[in-house]
Amino acid sequence: MFGQLGNGTNTDSNIPVQASGLTGVVAIAGGKNHSMALKADKTVWVWGSNSYYQLGNGTGTDSNLPEQVDGLSNVIAISGGMHHSLALKADGNVWVWGDNSWGQLGDGTTMPSYVPKQVNGLNNVVAIAGGERHTIALKADGSVWTWGFNLYGQLGNGSNATSKVPVQVSGLSNIVAIAAGSMHSLALKDDGSVWAWGQNGYGELGVGNYDNTNTPVAVTF
Repeated sequence: MFGQLGNGTNTDSNIPVQASGLTGVVAIAGGKNHSMALKADKTVWVWGSNSYYQLGNGTGTDSNLPEQVDGLSNVIAISGGMHHSLALKADGNVWVWGDNSWGQLGDGTTMPSYVPKQVNGLNNVVAIAGGERHTIALKADGSVWTWGFNLYGQLGNGSNATSKVPVQVSGLSNIVAIAAGSMHSLALKDDGSVWAWGQNGYGELGVGNYDNTNTPVAVTF
């Protein structure tokens, strides 16, 4: 419907179709209605819905073909939120664009961005993840930082207040990987344990109950 298949049409497909004109891709990511690809030359390509400026091309126009995100180079990782997009550069800085209604761009405002902008005050990042309306970053020191929507405690800082700037997740150290669900967050420690926080109405935190939590809890195995 929005061109998120990247094959030059807006027609749904119930079989795989190839995204047009893309070669040398080393990583991929998807948002709600948009798609992203990272090429070996460290450029970022996007297509699909752009109603929240998640394509980062300076417009609000959808694209049914992949197009390069201007001004981004030396990118080593990408992630898609529901209506926002993220890129991690080789220098450890995070760049974001798209919807910012809940501060998920981490720039201290709720204004959307048509083009990539750097998240200030955050460096030495080694991994990124985008949730529905929140964002997660893992730093080289093993600490986890979050920002955006926090009604269910998905920022993990002991509060349920939305944050428009990065805040550190409480009580977590030695983290080696992160992931974001719609309204919950996950972290993997170097000892193999998994920690989760945020919405838990369906038991998505894996702790044996259905209670939301705004601080990390160990997943029960």
